[in-house]
Order: sequence, then C-alpha cells, then structure tokens
Amino acid sequence: MDRLEAQEERRRRLREAVIARGFVRTADLAEEFGISLMTAHRDLDALQAQGWLRKVRGGATGLPSAQFHGSVADRMAVMAPVKQALARAAATLLVPGQTVLLDDSTTCLLLAHRFAEHTPLTVITNSLPAVTTLAKEPGISLISLGGAYFPAYDAFMGPHTADAVREFRADVLFLSTTAVTNGRCYHTSPETVQVKRAMMESAGRRVLVADHTKFTKGGLYALAPLTDFDLLVVDDGLPAAEVRAVRARGTEVMVVPRP
Repeated sequence: MDRLEAQEERRRRLREAVIARGFVRTADLAEEFGISLMTAHRDLDALQAQGWLRKVRGGATGLPSAQFHGSVADRMAVMAPVKQALARAAATLLVPGQTVLLDDSTTCLLLAHRFAEHTPLTVITNSLPAVTTLAKEPGISLISLGGAYFPAYDAFMGPHTADAVREFRADVLFLSTTAVTNGRCYHTSPETVQVKRAMMESAGRRVLVADHTKFTKGGLYALAPLTDFDLLVVDDGLPAAEVRAVRARGTEVMVVPRP
C-alpha cells in the first residue's frame, strides 16, 4: 500500500470512528492512529471538507441529529417505502416541457427515476446520482451544476454551485430537507443551505417533499420557513393538526397515504 492509499484508508477508519462514537477528541485520534496532532487536524480538515463530519473545539463530531445525517446509501434505506410513495405523488405534478430544478436529496433522487414518464423535461441538478440516472434518458435535457464535490452527499455544493444555479430560471423546484422545527426547515451543513437557497430563488414554484419524521428531527443551519414553499408533499404520518397549521399559514399540502 503506497502513502496515498494508506492516508485514504486511515481517513476512512478515522471518520468511521468519529461517526460511531458521536464525538472524539483530536488528541485521542492522534494517539489511537499513531499520528501527530497536526496530521490528525489535517485528516479532520479533509473529512470536513468532504462533508463527512464537523470539527468542533477539541475534536470532531459526527452526530446525526445536527451535523451529519448519513451517507447516500444510509439515507436511501431510511423510510424507503414512504419516500417511494412521496416520489410517485410528486411526479404527478410534472408537466411535459417544464424546466425542473432538483436537489441532492434521496427522496428527489427517487423522483428523478420517474422523469422519463413525463418527458420532455429540462432538468437542472447538483446530484451526481440524479445526473447518472438521467444522462441517457431520451427526452431529458440535462444540466449538471458543478462546484466542489462532497462525497458524503454525492453532490456538488458550496458557493460555486450556488452561483451556477443563479444562471438559470426553472418552472418548478423539488427539494427535501433534513429537519422541520417550529415551521422552519434546517440542514446539516452551510454549503447545503447555500445551494438550496439559490435553488429557491431560481424557481417559479417551490415544492418541499418530506416524510413526517423530518418534523421530529433537529437541525443546525436554517434554510427557510415552510411559508416560502408553495406546496408540501408529506405522508399521512404527519398529525392532522400540523397539516392544518401549515395550510393556515398559506402553504398548500398534499397528504400521501403511507404504504
């Protein structure tokens, strides 16, 4: 194993240790992996830049509640049948000829798999799996948003991606969120918020697609209030009182029966 391979393997093991334990001190990581404190800091900086974890005073955290919500594979497995139902319902909103903005969420990735049924469409996205899914679909004009690649999200994020979004105007945006607390959407990284806000600014209609468990979670970085969305697509696990409250504030709600 050469030096670069050894570094990648160490960083993989290091990130797994942080995520498994929730919080680990930098000094403890240095001792455990037999590296200098400076090397441990460099490793954590690299992993933070990729979106795997967050450095905090004295160490690093991978707490799912506020900082990291799992790899794409992890997120695809969570609430999978409900996400499929939400994607089916959201697909009924598509109109052939539209320009569609699509975020990097796993729910919207499932929606991308249904775009072929509603062509022609122009699709703009920062999600690499969505690009791969749509690249060879007849009737799909695909625009990929570049920027810094975040392996943890399998997507392009940050200021350059946000700037790229602003070069376009879409008919509709489909977007999901990590958490909804007190009527406001939250995410796990500022880079994600930066891109999703730019998407919201660039769309004529904004559709939030989120399963009911998102309303029980916490987040760190505020994205936008629910009132900034024209439509919420949610499953019937969301209490009726909350559905009424969202509607009362002016956002339409499509309630989807759970499988």
